[in-house]
Amino acid sequence: MMISDAMEDEEKWLAEGIAGIQHNAFYMHRALDANNLREALKYSAQLLSELRTSRLSPHKYYELYMRAFDELRKLEMFFKEEERHGCSVMDLYELVQHAGNILPRLYLLCTVGSVYIKSKEAPAKDVLKDLVEMCRGVQHPIRGLFLRSYLAQISRDKLPDIGSEYEGDGDTVMDAVEFVLQNFSEMNKLWVRMELQGPARVRDKMEKERNELRDLVGKNLHVLSQIEGIDLDLYKVTVLPRILEQVVNCKDELAQYYLMDCLIQVFPDEYHLQTLETLLGACPQLQPTVDIKTVLSQLMERLSSYAASSPEVLPEFLQVEAFAKLSTAIGKVIETQGDMPIVGAITLYVSLLTFTLRVHPDRLDYVDQVLGSCVKKLSNRPKLEDSRATKQVVALLSAPLEKYSDIVTSLTLSNYPRVMDHLDSGTNKIMAMVIIQSIMTNQACVSSADKVEVLFELIKGLIKDLEGDSEDELDEEDFNEEQNSVARVIHVLYNDDPEEMLKIICTVRKHIMTGGPKRLPFTVPPLVFSALKLIRRLQNQDGDVAGEEDPATPKKIFQLLNQMIEALSYVPAPELALRLYLQCAEAANDCDLEPVAYEFFTQAFVLYEEEIADSKAQVTAIHLIIGTLQRTNVFGVENRDTLTHKATGYSAKLLKKPDQCRAVYACSHLFWVDDQDGIKDGERVLLCLKRALRIANAAQQMANVARGSSGPVTLFVEILNKYLYYFEKGNPQITSAAIQGLIELIKTEMQSDTATPDRISDAFFDCTLRYIQFQKQKGGSMGEKFDTIKV
Repeated sequence: MMISDAMEDEEKWLAEGIAGIQHNAFYMHRALDANNLREALKYSAQLLSELRTSRLSPHKYYELYMRAFDELRKLEMFFKEEERHGCSVMDLYELVQHAGNILPRLYLLCTVGSVYIKSKEAPAKDVLKDLVEMCRGVQHPIRGLFLRSYLAQISRDKLPDIGSEYEGDGDTVMDAVEFVLQNFSEMNKLWVRMELQGPARVRDKMEKERNELRDLVGKNLHVLSQIEGIDLDLYKVTVLPRILEQVVNCKDELAQYYLMDCLIQVFPDEYHLQTLETLLGACPQLQPTVDIKTVLSQLMERLSSYAASSPEVLPEFLQVEAFAKLSTAIGKVIETQGDMPIVGAITLYVSLLTFTLRVHPDRLDYVDQVLGSCVKKLSNRPKLEDSRATKQVVALLSAPLEKYSDIVTSLTLSNYPRVMDHLDSGTNKIMAMVIIQSIMTNQACVSSADKVEVLFELIKGLIKDLEGDSEDELDEEDFNEEQNSVARVIHVLYNDDPEEMLKIICTVRKHIMTGGPKRLPFTVPPLVFSALKLIRRLQNQDGDVAGEEDPATPKKIFQLLNQMIEALSYVPAPELALRLYLQCAEAANDCDLEPVAYEFFTQAFVLYEEEIADSKAQVTAIHLIIGTLQRTNVFGVENRDTLTHKATGYSAKLLKKPDQCRAVYACSHLFWVDDQDGIKDGERVLLCLKRALRIANAAQQMANVARGSSGPVTLFVEILNKYLYYFEKGNPQITSAAIQGLIELIKTEMQSDTATPDRISDAFFDCTLRYIQFQKQKGGSMGEKFDTIKV
């Protein structure tokens, strides 16, 4: 209620002030039209008296000031035309000083002063000095600031600058600089004094009002920056020290922050670079509460953009040792402002690192130095929990990845992993994912064991449980994505040198084996295939030829593989382990290492027998074993017989009869390999097919007993197709009579009263018969063979 009342009162006072200005402006215009100087001065003074109010906020006072300003422009035009008022400008300058009140008097004096300078009847520097001194007569902060703002406004185009009409005859650039600096100094004092006025309960309101007035003060710095005559030497010797002296001595948080920011924004980047030491030297002297991190960040951003603008300016950065000075200044600021939040310090290091990467991308020692400073600041502290600080650390660590597309460059930074150690578990994982994403996006290749060691140390948050990890909080989908990312990284690790590649594999193995049972099924397979790829490259070697000193031999790698896959069986992930054992067995076969291949098959059978209990998984596993064994040719008669006997034995022991049947007839391929040197044992093929037929018959009978009807004839048709395959391949044990008998059996089954109609089985059988008919029609020796079969 009180606030709304105050706002209403203020609106009323503003309306009264505007009405007063309009009333007096009316009579002033009449006097101007009548060329009546005395009346014009009288009503203009009364008009300006409205600006003496102390009741308005800066925002409302500005509205009133602009009304008065518009009228003063008209009065100035009148003053310029001496023939209208018949008074010399010098006399006019004296005359307006007789105004009764100081504020109208000084506004009129500034207005006439503008005309006086333009007339060149007196040196510009003398008039400017007189005006800036006289304005000290108004010490009320708001009234004084607007008065001096008016002085700055009317004098900005009349300063004695290089190329200006007001230069010469003793008027120099130095006079212009002195005037602006003095006006700036006085305005800043008035602005700061506002903070010291009023009780604590109105501080927030006062802070807001001060913020509204800050541009009036900053405008002086803008005017300074526009003076052509201020070269680097003048800026270095006079302008910058005077400004910084005012900034440091005012000891006001708001003023110091705003003026430092303004200083950085308005003056050229080249000047900042050449005066870096002076500018940075002021930073530790500012109030501890000043947001110096933002100021320094903006400075470094400006300098970075300046460096990027042209390669020709880069030597200047080296010449002035910009990095060293910025690094030292940031260290001093952080040390001086002991209570600076950790997020503030890290933000400064992020800005310094960004500056370094843009200006000195080739200086990795600089980059590492920045990271080292950050580590020093973070040391002796618990893990970061402040989300803003954590976000800044991620930005710090991401910057080198974005700059150097090659991840290997970032891996050479010794302090990089030390910074990551200060992240909490969740953020560590996020950063690890960022690193992996960088590798994948840039298709980077990490090709040495040392670099792999560093890389896996960086992404350890994904590879093993860190302190503070909670399994309950882990989302399964996120976890799977993380582990798949690690798997993708393993695939891009490569070196042409087999020895180095083996070292890489060993390094990765050391890390992933600490991952625990949930991670191993994701991380072991890619490493196994990476090792198998290396084995293929070494296929023509064996351990004896390569010599004992060379560890990169297939035998050595197979030993590692055995240990890695064995870890999966403890997870347990027996089905995955079995698949990997079979992959290794196939690779050992290609390397002509019979004992190794036999060992892998043995391990696969052990897993099948002891660990795989699910019937569906058993079916899949036995078919994988049969398929792999069929492709191997390294075994002698004894070893092959042992393995095939095991495979056929397990096939016949599957839970469901149809599964038994299919596995047993698949085993027939173990005795007939269709290549030049392949085994061709027709009798054992026939035995497998007959056994499969018996099992299919048993399945039909069981179906008849259980459901009162026999099942579909699909199994018989499948076996018929196997008979046809071997008949076509020339197995002497498979006769046309046997095929004929099987066809008749199927037809009989399909026509029996207990048969279950099944369109799929019928179509399958019809297709098979059409195939036989097709072979007959081909003619030749194959046609003759098939002619004996009646369909």
